[in-house]
Amino acid sequence: MIIIDAVKQSIIRQAQAEAPIESCGYLLGKDNVVTENYAMTNIDHSEEHFSFDPREQFAALKYARQHGLRILANWHSHPASPSRPSEEDKRLANDPNIRYAILSLMNGDIRLNSFKIINHEIIDKEIHI
Repeated sequence: MIIIDAVKQSIIRQAQAEAPIESCGYLLGKDNVVTENYAMTNIDHSEEHFSFDPREQFAALKYARQHGLRILANWHSHPASPSRPSEEDKRLANDPNIRYAILSLMNGDIRLNSFKIINHEIIDKEIHI
């Protein structure tokens, strides 16, 4: 998956503004190229986990369809931990058709990786930042 620079900067800004709460959203695009960050609300307002608002999930899907895009990944931030899925992240990764991206802000060292997770196991990892 390729994430254009403007999208990378968008999710970094969102995560930094919302830290220490985990930020989240969908990465939209087509042909394996992410062209938009669809920012979402972490309804848990937690520093250690996130949950999407179901109404926002539906709105994101509707938006993507209206614009000829697909949800290529969901993403969330780890304000104080590495860019790798926690056990909870792996357990909740239920869609084998998308990637799961994690932006780490730990110690000011920004890292963005995405993962294919199937049956709660990491199948592959891509480094984006």
